[in-house]
Amino acid sequence: MPRPIDQLEATIASRKSEAEAASSYTARLLAGGVDKIGEKVIEEAAEVVEAAGEPGEVGRQHTIAEAGDVLYHLLVLLAARGIALAEVEQELARRFGMSGLEEKALRDH
Repeated sequence: MPRPIDQLEATIASRKSEAEAASSYTARLLAGGVDKIGEKVIEEAAEVVEAAGEPGEVGRQHTIAEAGDVLYHLLVLLAARGIALAEVEQELARRFGMSGLEEKALRDH
């Protein structure tokens, strides 16, 4: 059974190929380009941080919902740039066995 995130990525890819941008929210986001999608990623990232600060189970559930929004918008942004989630997973795999400080130092040079 495919993972929901893989199904979402496939749906976003199919929306990217649609000619009529008004046919779906995803298609409209993609038509807006990286700047418009980026605004949504930033907005949703702020909302997940805010939700994470809410107490108890209600805050926990709100954080889960907002994290879903962040992941969705990030996948749309990746699709707009022609980047597959598998490529990001490969990058994360590359970093295993390396400290975060070491990896950051390598990127800064």
